[in-house]
Amino acid sequence: MLESFPLEIIVEPLLAWFGGNARVLPWREEPTPYRVWVSEIMLQQTRVEAVKPYFQRFTEALPTIRDLAECEEERLLKLWEGLGYYNRVRNMQTAARTVMEEYQGQLPADYAELLKLKGIGHYTAGAIASIAYQIPVPAVDGNVLRVIARVTADNSDIMKQSVRTRVEESLQKIMPADAASAFNQALMELGATVCVPNGEPQCQKCPWNAFCEANRLGCWQELPVKSKAKPRKIEDKTVFIIRDGEKVVLHKRPQRGLLAGMYEFPNIAGHLSEEEALSWVKQQKLRPLRIQKLEPAKHIFSHVEWHMTGYVVRVDELAENKSDMLFVEIKESEEHYPIPAAFGAYTKYMNIRLGNEKFL
Repeated sequence: MLESFPLEIIVEPLLAWFGGNARVLPWREEPTPYRVWVSEIMLQQTRVEAVKPYFQRFTEALPTIRDLAECEEERLLKLWEGLGYYNRVRNMQTAARTVMEEYQGQLPADYAELLKLKGIGHYTAGAIASIAYQIPVPAVDGNVLRVIARVTADNSDIMKQSVRTRVEESLQKIMPADAASAFNQALMELGATVCVPNGEPQCQKCPWNAFCEANRLGCWQELPVKSKAKPRKIEDKTVFIIRDGEKVVLHKRPQRGLLAGMYEFPNIAGHLSEEEALSWVKQQKLRPLRIQKLEPAKHIFSHVEWHMTGYVVRVDELAENKSDMLFVEIKESEEHYPIPAAFGAYTKYMNIRLGNEKFL
């Protein structure tokens, strides 16, 4: 258990291991406060390998906090296209504007002040403070919770805020004042590459092998304890890719709610038959020429799943006769209209690519 385990023994072997095993990552090469912030927000719920090209592109397009603060929204969303969780980048822009107004354009070198910024929680504040400013404060994410639960054989529910706080307080006591950045990054690295979230940990490569309680007891599969989230709500949708030559119909989502402000294919609730789909298209004052049923697709959000069926509908001479429909040149949509990855299964029927696909 965490309370009875001599946690200070993890420090030296961890730092020694990290010195020889740290991955080369673009945000580590130049760990400015801004670059650390961007990388940490991108890495939330996204794999490291997937983040690399996004990070490169984003920081080249918006190299400073001022650039982020002043970026036009649709360009910002286009840069984020494919990463999902678009409120993350909106919150970043709000925080960037606060930094410009209240902190002279520089992220504050203060953990408590960082926490005041929109979208920056305890983990992100700890990461920026420790990695960019060498301030000895913990940065506890899922990787850290897992490795600490295993090395101490602690069976507390890591989904509880009280457990996270207890881990933060315990790490604060043993954190080396002169190696805050390396210590926090080493904990994350150990969880990402050795004591992994899915599959068997590589205990033979672990610097804590000799004293890890989960290894001694053979109970790694039971740790960490994580209470199950509520089941996601299932929503059925019919998606329409409506085309006239090189034009396609898009619709802008509301400014609030899921995928706020993004562009989508017209869609309605439920799974429509081909006859029902044609009827719906005609109700939009469009004249369908051909219809093709597409394969089903699924997209998972945090709290909801979309189960989609789709149709490509060729129509005769798109006319701008619906105020909520946009009639966009297909090439223009790829360059300027941010379409969420939720519709990624169907963008191939426009011959466009989303997010990182555009740069392969």
